[in-house]
Amino acid sequence: MGERLFVFQSFLNQPLLERFDTVKTRMQCSPPGTYRGAFDVLGKVIKNEGIFALYKGATPPAVGWAAIDSVLLGSLHNYRLFLLRNGMTEISPSGTPRLTLFAHGVAGLFAGWTSALIATPIELLKVKLQLQAQKSVSDRRFKGPIDCAHQIIRVQGIGGLWSGFTGSLAFRSNFFWMFLSVEALMRGFSGLAGTRYEISTGSANFLSGGLASFVYWAMAIPFDNIKNRMMAHPYPLPYPASATSTKSTLTRPSFIYIARHIYVRDGPAGFFRGLGPCFLRAFPVNASALFVYEGMMRVLGAEKTRS
Repeated sequence: MGERLFVFQSFLNQPLLERFDTVKTRMQCSPPGTYRGAFDVLGKVIKNEGIFALYKGATPPAVGWAAIDSVLLGSLHNYRLFLLRNGMTEISPSGTPRLTLFAHGVAGLFAGWTSALIATPIELLKVKLQLQAQKSVSDRRFKGPIDCAHQIIRVQGIGGLWSGFTGSLAFRSNFFWMFLSVEALMRGFSGLAGTRYEISTGSANFLSGGLASFVYWAMAIPFDNIKNRMMAHPYPLPYPASATSTKSTLTRPSFIYIARHIYVRDGPAGFFRGLGPCFLRAFPVNASALFVYEGMMRVLGAEKTRS
């Protein structure tokens, strides 16, 4: 039940999320020298394409991220219960069994992998649409998400929608750090009980979600760069018009190939492109999301893994 309310939360977060995400994707996937930084991306996009260009690619995540987050958090809860039943526990200060911090991380890892099945095609469409710099829709290779999906299937087959799946798995593996950090922070805040610094459980959820998101993005951003560049391929070359023209331009690049290419071209710093926009959006989006989710789980009496 908790994940159903999170569907609504995903729609609330979407306008804030998408503006930063377009800037991040352009920073990560554009050829060297195209932009000097996040503010340069923002200024050039608004000047050359209009302010609504910041919402290019917004439709797939607006619809799809509700499903992604529902699968992520629904499976997270079930993985937590599975691990609780199978002994990844410790005795809490109250004397009852609770999941270990490591178990919370493992549940996040498995939930991230589960959500990757749905997230990959949605993020693929988003990246393709975000990288189109033409102002007029008629000048763009993809007229919208449905046209984009149709062309990918026509050229690459249905499996083309899962281009970059290994990158998505690697990126979403970092939910291990997200939910381990959330639990560690919650325990830290609970240790303040009875002191002048004591805060409510809801406030602890809010702060834990926001602060843990910084840990998540610090660990995940290298894999986000690899994933998005795998999905952007063959950008900046145009996407082929037919399957007969794909042999030389659309062989799917491997995870290792893209990682090596980033390192050779940009050095270690190339793996951290787009970290600034991620940090700007991370706290409000994730703090409010976790606040809603954990609060609903408590109301429903569904959270049995924390004591």
